[in-house]
Amino acid sequence: MKPSAAHLSGTRKTIAKIVESPVFVTIITALILINAVTLGLETDKALMAEYGVYLHMADRSLLAIFTAEIALKLFAYRFSFFRSGWNIFDFAIVSMALIPSSGPLSVLRALRILRALRLISLIPQMRRVISAIGHSIPGMVSVIGVLGLVFYVSAVLATKLFGGHSDPNMQEWFGTVSASTYTLFQIMTLESWSMGVVRPTMEIFPLAWMFFVPFIIVTSFAVLNFFIGIIVDSMQIAQKLEAEANGEDGDLPVTKKDFRNLMVQMDMMREEIISLKSQSVQNKVEEYRKEAANS
Repeated sequence: MKPSAAHLSGTRKTIAKIVESPVFVTIITALILINAVTLGLETDKALMAEYGVYLHMADRSLLAIFTAEIALKLFAYRFSFFRSGWNIFDFAIVSMALIPSSGPLSVLRALRILRALRLISLIPQMRRVISAIGHSIPGMVSVIGVLGLVFYVSAVLATKLFGGHSDPNMQEWFGTVSASTYTLFQIMTLESWSMGVVRPTMEIFPLAWMFFVPFIIVTSFAVLNFFIGIIVDSMQIAQKLEAEANGEDGDLPVTKKDFRNLMVQMDMMREEIISLKSQSVQNKVEEYRKEAANS
């Protein structure tokens, strides 16, 4: 749940409005992109030899800005800041960048590039994708379980069918269950599966295709479609939850809501037209009555 400035007052409310403003978010987003570029440039030894001082200055300046941003949010929202998982994500990344990176901790300097991941928390479309992945995990675990079972059964079969041959390739690819599992994983990814594994195997076992083709169909195509379906469904759920969190109707897309509003307006117009027609008929009846009375 994202904290809001609505319940704040005074200086805290002013600061909250500033950090929530589109201009401020756009500036922070641009600085994150610049920081990602500078960290990439630091990997070039030639550039570091010539512009290393300036790149380090830029890195420290940007880190100071990000730290100030987090400090402003903490001042404005206090403990409500940690009610949002994305705020905790930002806080963790910036805090990690503040860890001294000298001596035995020098390896942590490489973790500075994680600041670029803050784009995920700032860009709504990226947040929606990550939320969708989170919602898809339960379904994906089930699919992975089925895939693991298929892999284990197939690996045992491959080891029994092909691993007993004295050919060095057969021993390397299918000599053990673990070797068969790795080889089948390579086949599932369709990486050099035909010329690299299957055709050499078919030279020794001509009917080996009867094992590999169904395996590829099940693992590479059917399971992949399961993953895609789960992720697409999770995207819709994430979009619905985000719409409900923003006070919108999560059950209907914007186009459908617009269509519903249009139908309501058309019904109102229809009622007004019927009312006008009824009034017109009554006026004509009154005129006829007056003409009949005069005659």
